[in-house]
Amino acid sequence: MPFIKALRPHQWIKNLFVLAALIFSKHVFDPDYLLRALLAFVSYCLISSAVYLFNDIRDRNSDRNHPEKRHRPIASGALGVSTAFIMAIFLALIALWLAFGIQLYFGFILVIYMLFNIAYSLGLKNVVILDVMIIASGFLLRAVGGALAIEVEISSWFILCTMLLALFLGFVKRRQELTLLENQAGQHRQSLKDYSAPFLDQVIAVVTSGSLLSYALYTMSPDVTEKLGAPYLSLTIPFVIYGLLRYLYLVYNKGQGGDTATTLLRDFPLQLACLFWVITLSAVLYF
Repeated sequence: MPFIKALRPHQWIKNLFVLAALIFSKHVFDPDYLLRALLAFVSYCLISSAVYLFNDIRDRNSDRNHPEKRHRPIASGALGVSTAFIMAIFLALIALWLAFGIQLYFGFILVIYMLFNIAYSLGLKNVVILDVMIIASGFLLRAVGGALAIEVEISSWFILCTMLLALFLGFVKRRQELTLLENQAGQHRQSLKDYSAPFLDQVIAVVTSGSLLSYALYTMSPDVTEKLGAPYLSLTIPFVIYGLLRYLYLVYNKGQGGDTATTLLRDFPLQLACLFWVITLSAVLYF
């Protein structure tokens, strides 16, 4: 159905960052914390779908020049603009009502997330480097929002890891757009005129190294391990290393990575790495 497809439910996997605070605060088995975290996740799913609809309305003309995005419901004409706009408003209102009902500051975080994405759609996506930083901030706001929803502290190390990982995914996305569209890249997205493959390769190398190093330091930090009561947190490092390297392999050898959610949902080894990371993390934190 065009209606469901336009909401991009496969992209909701990104909102799992909302649950990070629940897991690391060791409240997974607490019904009250779990309920609030799940409601926060639903809020982000609704608001992100509203943002996708708004973005697709704005980009419908340029999307028609993209080999993959031209099949989106709004760009293809399968879903009317007025219908999509009404849907976006309705979803945003429900998401904000739910968010403020969960926790006041979480509601404000969701408002900030929405405004950042609207600003991105209205023009910031055309500003080189800043466009990726706006995308990365969305992941960070998910993680911070998840912590506020259940009213627990979140480590500054975790914030750093989240930001670097998000930058990694964002710059990889830009590289794949540049590679896929080649000479027509600038017609689809203005900021792509200012990017080059060598520059993006350098940036990707930097944020990849930064992500691995910050996560390793996070898991081995005495303050973190003492606070979490998890001295063996570093056992999760190999899965993070494999996951990032596997992702780079898919980008450079298979031409994937343009859509983070699709890449993850289609690659079984990457899914296994995530699964084993979750299993090991759960064992270290809870058992």
